[in-house]
Amino acid sequence: MIFSTTISRPLQLATRTLQWSSAVIVMGLTSYFIKHGPHGQHILYQEVIAVLSVVFFLPAFISPFLPTALSKFVLLIDVVFSYLWLTAFIFAAQDYNKSKTLCYFNSPPGVTCPRKKANESFIFLAFIFTFFGMFLEVAALWAYRKENAPTSTNQEKNDGTRAPLDAPVGPAPTTTV
Repeated sequence: MIFSTTISRPLQLATRTLQWSSAVIVMGLTSYFIKHGPHGQHILYQEVIAVLSVVFFLPAFISPFLPTALSKFVLLIDVVFSYLWLTAFIFAAQDYNKSKTLCYFNSPPGVTCPRKKANESFIFLAFIFTFFGMFLEVAALWAYRKENAPTSTNQEKNDGTRAPLDAPVGPAPTTTV
């Protein structure tokens, strides 16, 4: 077996740690943007997604150890938040990648472009780790079910009362020559 729970648990924990850390950094940067000037709807959207992610990503740290109880819930969170983070990344790219002068004057005006680009980068990291986490969750659940599948010990024995399944149905035809 190539992929097992022994391999999947550390990978899941590393991905979840990077995912959660990226969401915390985005939350901090967008909070800074909100504090330092007028802000638009895109920044508020990014802040809401970051705050919700920090809370909703917490069960993902436990799911490698309780795959039957949490995997489906965590997978649903990953699917939903992957689209939300992708939308936040598109908003950030639209706001900060037009030109250097527009970056400085876009919401919030006056904040330097490197901070805005850092926010955009961590938004992308939150998206990509959520996306990878989704596939790791499915693979880990598959590996767990494969490792813990019940073995079939109820095989029928051929004790002579019944013909084997690959035997001919009727009596063998007799041919005369």
